[in-house]
Formats: sequence, C-alpha cells, structure tokens
Amino acid sequence: MAKPIKVKGRTGIFYRLTRRIGGPGQEKVYYVRFKRDGRIIEAKAGRQYKNNMTPARAERYRTNLIEGREKTPQENRERAAKEAQKKIWTVNKLWDRYCTKHPKNKSLDNEKLKYEKYLRKELGGKEPCELTPGDVARLTEKIQKKDKWTMAARVLELLRRTVNYGANSYDDKDPEAKEPLIPPISFTIKIPKLNNQTTEDLSPKQIKKLISVLDADEDQPAANVMRIALFSGMRKGEILKLKWEDISFRRGFVTLVDPKSGEDQKIPLNDAVRGVLKSIDHADETEFVFPGRFPGEHFAGSSRSFARIKKEAGLPKGFRPLHGLRHVYASMLASSGKVDLYTLQKLLTHKSPQMTQRYAHLRDDALKQASNLAGSLIDEVINGSKARKVVDIREKK
Repeated sequence: MAKPIKVKGRTGIFYRLTRRIGGPGQEKVYYVRFKRDGRIIEAKAGRQYKNNMTPARAERYRTNLIEGREKTPQENRERAAKEAQKKIWTVNKLWDRYCTKHPKNKSLDNEKLKYEKYLRKELGGKEPCELTPGDVARLTEKIQKKDKWTMAARVLELLRRTVNYGANSYDDKDPEAKEPLIPPISFTIKIPKLNNQTTEDLSPKQIKKLISVLDADEDQPAANVMRIALFSGMRKGEILKLKWEDISFRRGFVTLVDPKSGEDQKIPLNDAVRGVLKSIDHADETEFVFPGRFPGEHFAGSSRSFARIKKEAGLPKGFRPLHGLRHVYASMLASSGKVDLYTLQKLLTHKSPQMTQRYAHLRDDALKQASNLAGSLIDEVINGSKARKVVDIREKK
C-alpha cells in the first residue's frame, strides 16, 4: 500500500496515490482519521476522479462522522450484517421465540433444561435448512451412548417441534407476511420408538429397604418428598409446589393446583400421607409444605439426595427416584385387584384412560390369581382332605 500523504491545512485528512480506475495514470484516494472513545478511527472518503473527492469534501465527511451524521464504511457493513443476521432464523432463535409465545406450556421448564443441555450448542447455531440427517443421527447416538434412550427421543421431538414451529409461523412485524419464518426442512426427523409401557416397580423387600433408608437419611425434606411420591402417586412438581392451604386435614383431601392434566384436581389424603405431613414442622408464615431457600419459593428438590437414597436402598439402576415411586404406587393398587382402572385413573389424575392402561395387565394378573385360588380351593374340597372332612360331617348327621 502506498505511503499516506497529509493534506496541508486540513486536520485528519490524507491521501494515497494509486492507479486510476477507468483512465490512465494515478489518482488520489482520500482518507480521514479521528478519535472516538479513545481509539483512532480511519475511514476511506473516496477517490479523486471516480468519486469526485476533494480535500474540502473529505473534511466535511470527517466532521459528519465525528458528529454522528454519517457512518464509516466499516460501520455500515457491520450494521448491514446485523440486519441480515436478524432475518436469519437459527434453531436457537426459533426455540427462544417458541418459549416466548408459549409461556403457559406446563412442560416448558423441563423442556428448557433439555434444550440447553443437548441442543443449544450442538445444533442450535445452525439454520434449519443446514441440518442434515447425519447431524440428527450423530446427536441421537451421542445421547444414547449414555444409556439415555428415552432422553434421545425427547430431545429429537423437541428439535422436530422447533423446526416445525418455524415452518408454520410468520413475522409478527409484518401482518401481511405470506411466507413462514423458514421453509420446511428437506427430511423427516424420526423419533426412535420406545416401549413406553415399561412400568417401574419394586418388590415388597425393596420397598421395606427404601423406607428404612428414608428414615435414616440426613436430608429429611428430600426423604419426605419421596415418601409422599410413594404413598400418594403425586408427580414431582405437584409435591414440590404443594401449599398448606391446599391440604384439608378435616375433609381428608389434597387439592392439586394447576397440575399437568390441566384443571385443578382433588385426591384423597390417605393416612400414610397424613402422617408425613403431620411430621413436618412449619411456621404460620410458611406458604409451601416444602419451602425453598428464599421467601415465596418452594423447594426445588435435591437430585443429589435422591440419588444417594436410591443407591443406599439398592434400587435398580434405571429406577427414577420420584416418577418411579409414582409407578410403584399405581402398580401396588393395580396388583391388589381391589382397584378398578377408572378409580386408578382418578387417583393418578390421568387425563385419559389410555394413560392408565399400562397398569391393566397388573390388575388382570391379580384377578387371574384370585380365580386360580378359587379353583384350588374347590379342587381341595373335591380331592383333598377337606373333601373327606365334609363327608364325615354328613355321615355323622
């Protein structure tokens, strides 16, 4: 680059001689220089012939830059890049927009955790049109390698929902927009099929061991959360958000406010849950049954304590400390043969009977066992010792 030559009598104006564009010889290319926020800024003002640039015009340009009436070429390029970036919808931008538009989604808090952990850095910076089947396959394999098959399916469902949302949403700032935010992607994100009928259960021996560990554990708030999950079948969020005003000891009911199933629900307060609640000391000003660290907040749960209790109780590796206990509660009732599926549905606050059907086989097994027991009793009467006793009685008569 040619050496800069200062223009005499003009502050901050200089030029370089370079080959003339569109004609023979050379021409001057004028530049301006000034300070802004403690740093020196240099900008090209224009060419002598092509732009009809003169020292006087360069000086006016410099003044406009200093006073903010004009922008340097670099600043104009950066602004154009930012404007262009605003129109680019990455997976992250679509997800953030989805969260803003659906604040009442009851599963959103959990979904945000999944998104931040598995998607934001992995694929979130890409535009949906840049995604490939290979990207999805690598993400799936990465999660499944950690034995998180269900999590892989949930994350892929989240990714699919996000790109589908973009393909069916329009720009809020343009009411007449005819094109969605993004075009549909060129392939289908397939969700791995799962055996969702798998039901976590514990044997009587395992339940007894768990109760013993809960009684001995140092973190009794966490232990009480697990006790209530086992004794009531309530969901984790329902337990943690439970307020004292939601409990009627006199009427014997617990009100589940804004549960996952939608409308508020009432479930019976059984003796086991009543005993747990009665054992919890609380001040009159305490709003939540399980208060958090700060006023007005509820206990967020302690994954460390739950994991420790699970390990000490020797529960199966894949057993989920809280949701698994909800399954145990349901399985015990279904296996008893004394609870019909409609009643079980109401106790679990399932929205539809289809969600309760996973326990149907347990109830059927209990009924079969009862039927087989009746057959055995009759067989004993006919062929066993009891049959002879009946004959002897009749003979005495």
